[in-house]
Amino acid sequence: MMWPWTREAKLIEPRKAANTRVLELETAKEILAEIFHISPDDVEEMIQRRLEERDWGEQEEPWPAIFRLGE
Repeated sequence: MMWPWTREAKLIEPRKAANTRVLELETAKEILAEIFHISPDDVEEMIQRRLEERDWGEQEEPWPAIFRLGE
């Protein structure tokens, strides 16, 4: 057995910076799976169906370029 202070120090490699959006999405999927008591595959299917139902075309009345309070 070696004493802890006699071991050679090892450098720790920094982790790759993960995309926070991806981590947030994965966390949200896990939460949905827990809340609805469904599998992660079902969550993925639910999200895909929702995206397909959404209309990505032009909106009837687009948002104004400038928003002023009181007009």
